Amino acid sequence: MSDVSGHDGLVVTAPDGVGEVVEGDDLATLALSVCDLVDGDILAITSKVVSKAEGLLRSGDRAEGLAAETARVVARRGPTTIVRNHLGLTMAAAGIDASNVIAGHHLLLPRDPDRTASSVRAAIADRAGVTVGVLITDTAGRAWRNGQSDIAIGAAGLLVLHDFAGREDAYGNELAVTAPAVADELAGAAELAGGKLAGRPFAVIRGRSDLVLARGEDGDGARSLVRKDGADLFGYGTRESVVHALSGTGRAVFGTPAPADDLALAVTAVLHSADAVTTHAGEVRARVQGPGDASVARLDALAFAFGWTLTATPAEGTGMVEVTFLPTSP
Repeated sequence: MSDVSGHDGLVVTAPDGVGEVVEGDDLATLALSVCDLVDGDILAITSKVVSKAEGLLRSGDRAEGLAAETARVVARRGPTTIVRNHLGLTMAAAGIDASNVIAGHHLLLPRDPDRTASSVRAAIADRAGVTVGVLITDTAGRAWRNGQSDIAIGAAGLLVLHDFAGREDAYGNELAVTAPAVADELAGAAELAGGKLAGRPFAVIRGRSDLVLARGEDGDGARSLVRKDGADLFGYGTRESVVHALSGTGRAVFGTPAPADDLALAVTAVLHSADAVTTHAGEVRARVQGPGDASVARLDALAFAFGWTLTATPAEGTGMVEVTFLPTSP
């Protein structure tokens, strides 16, 4: 019996029989040796075996490779470093993995998981004559939630985001921002079937052929799920945000300048007074105590965090300082 979405259900299998993967192994050949694939299936492959096949095993502690894999640090807490890596993914230790490898070694993430997924998909079509979607999966933590879940870091031949915007629910309400990241949901299902320690790096997901694209169409790939740097509301950890705002000099503002009304509310909160803050023609202005008052320094850090700059001019004969904020260029 079909569910309300019109699908008959999902079947996920993760076959045994894959030995140790080493550099140079052909992933399509390995997958076809253990997976019975038909048109419309989705093949999920763990990033670990992709990295092994692509020769990304390195000697040494994973901390030694962290700097080279880091685009920028998001947060540090003791031995844990959360970074945005060169794939645009925000992960602990840049996604470098030291499990299921020889002691004293670590694996880097695949260099271009979308391209790898595309190559495997094309090879399977050529050799087996079937059209499948391909996912490359990896494990990541989630902000505000304990534990980890698998996500898609590479994809080909698959809708990775199912956009429902503009459609109506059963009550006639128009959906505005509902867009399930189906590639990540499928990656989680594949991990449940394969497990962490069972040595089953391939999973076949059957029942969502509606998400699989026609042969020759790879789609947007998993990279399209990554928010652009600066578009994320949580681009730094709380402590790091304070440090960036207070150090200011020589550091790029994160994101585009905030709207004037948002800045005015923040200035009001810092000064504990709405009477001292005005907005006019795209400017925000405030009046504070003279140059010796710490308020100007606090407002300077605030302006930096919001993507604005300020000038402070003594108000003649009043002992006050007029502060004018202007947005920086995006």
